[in-house]
Amino acid sequence: GSNVKKMSSSNQIKPKNSVQKSKAGPFSCSPEAASKPQPKPSNKLNPKTIDPFGDPTRPTSAFAAMYAKGGIPCRLTHGSVKHRLQWERLPATIPFDPLLVTLAEGLRETKHPYTFISKEGFKELLMVEGATEKAIPLLPRLLPALKAALAHSDDEVFGRGLDALVQLGAVVGPSLNDHLKHILTNLSRRLMNKKFRDKVTGALQKLEQYGGKVS
Repeated sequence: GSNVKKMSSSNQIKPKNSVQKSKAGPFSCSPEAASKPQPKPSNKLNPKTIDPFGDPTRPTSAFAAMYAKGGIPCRLTHGSVKHRLQWERLPATIPFDPLLVTLAEGLRETKHPYTFISKEGFKELLMVEGATEKAIPLLPRLLPALKAALAHSDDEVFGRGLDALVQLGAVVGPSLNDHLKHILTNLSRRLMNKKFRDKVTGALQKLEQYGGKVS
């Protein structure tokens, strides 16, 4: 008798659930669903460029926040062989102040795509014509950012900072000499590590070459 009651009660519930499901079918349109923007077909056909504005997560650093606001005029584009940067306008037309400093500060990032954007953006900006005259006035602000990267516990962050330092030295030449004393301690610490000994030694040799006898 009890089993019959259970079966009858379950049979009464099922039609109710089926009615509820039919109300929420694929053709129904609630006010909330109607207000939500629908994805463009082009976004599905061309998922090549990373768009930070589509990321609902809150930025975790100043560099990420600046990137999300559009303050860094380039985006990461996935290629068939390697990644590259897509600039919103020619890098030669972009003021170095504050972009070059912002990219230097971004070298401390540990998350993708910020790691690639800061490293590649810093390098490509220093490659434009007239980079020497544009970068030299920014050295007092660039070196603290590079020093922070060189002092970072993450090996990859240190490597990016070291590469950026050499790239900067190649552009500004002897103008970097007065600032080297602020980062030699960080380099000497890594020099004691066999893992970085060759790379740090090579970087110091290049800095000596770029800076001349005074360095």
